[in-house]
Amino acid sequence: MNKPVSFLRISPLLAAVLVALIQTAVLGYMVESRASILRNGVDVRLKTVPIDPRDLLRGDYVTLGYAISTIDRSMIVGETPKTAGRQTMAVRLVPGADELWSASQASFGSLPEQPGSVVARTLPFDYYPGAEGEVPESIFVSYGIERYYVPEGEGRVLEEARNAQALEVAARVSSAGRMQIRQILLDGKPVYDEPLY
Repeated sequence: MNKPVSFLRISPLLAAVLVALIQTAVLGYMVESRASILRNGVDVRLKTVPIDPRDLLRGDYVTLGYAISTIDRSMIVGETPKTAGRQTMAVRLVPGADELWSASQASFGSLPEQPGSVVARTLPFDYYPGAEGEVPESIFVSYGIERYYVPEGEGRVLEEARNAQALEVAARVSSAGRMQIRQILLDGKPVYDEPLY
């Protein structure tokens, strides 16, 4: 008669400790990856464009739109997808004479490094080519910096400044192309600094 195989049994206390350690490690990784971008990323300054200020779970926020979020067909280099689906893009950002950065080139693949420019990576988006696989006139993308949370009651001031085109964002771009907001500027002066932790 075969004896049943016994599985490894651990005490409930040990299981709870293991779960807590795993959760702590995951949260630590998320916080550190954001802090790493803010510590080591390349600075870019972006002008916001007019685009609602409430999240029931997290409080007031400002929705931010950027000129770099609209990719014109003329900027795209390399192969383009011929069928619809989820895509990401690499977008080359270059500084202007006014110290604001703009998009100069984009690719569904990768872009080589060039001195004086930074390559940002978009979040995944739904891509729909034209009837014969042609690229649309323009593609709207996001970078993960389109929402900024503020203390309760302060969102309206920033929204008004955004709508008056007096709001700018100083962001950092990691070597992998991920972006994080570092600072919010109103009429060129810092009003919010993002802490590392």
